[in-house]
Amino acid sequence: MLYIVLVLVLAALGLLVAALITANSLWAWISIGLSVVAGLLLLFDLLRRRKKRAAEVPVEEAAEDSAEDASDDESAEGEEKKPEDVEQTVLMPAAGELGDAEEAEEPQRTGDPGEEDSDPEDVAVVSELETEVVVVDEYPRYHVTSCTWLETRDTIPLGIGEARQLGFTPCALCTPDAEIAGQHREKA
Repeated sequence: MLYIVLVLVLAALGLLVAALITANSLWAWISIGLSVVAGLLLLFDLLRRRKKRAAEVPVEEAAEDSAEDASDDESAEGEEKKPEDVEQTVLMPAAGELGDAEEAEEPQRTGDPGEEDSDPEDVAVVSELETEVVVVDEYPRYHVTSCTWLETRDTIPLGIGEARQLGFTPCALCTPDAEIAGQHREKA
């Protein structure tokens, strides 16, 4: 979708240049029309993504509810299983995901990491800095560039003060507030 919008914007720019060179207002109006179409396509794509995301959440909740109902039904039938009869699944981290105990307690890497419980002194220090952190579109956390959660996600660089002003919160995996405040204290 973005490629189509990019082509439309480039075409609109070309037509605008042609309108300026030839002094023909028709080319300018066509340029404006292409720009409006590009904007509408972006809006349509945004709404489509929100609708898709909203539809995914109830499906996941329904699956969890049905699993809970099934387990309630089994226990209600009097077929209680002994602990040794219950099959257990042990989740092992993939290679390269082994870390300290704090990282092991974090949510799945595909979802959004939790929020860092920042020390108020660290928050006061980093709010005044413009050290670069990165954010991922449609996720509320900011990260240091070495954060393992980022993996291959597209990131957007921001100053940490700007990220906090925009409402982003620190990632619990890479603890950017503590790390950046510590680096700032070492320099001072």
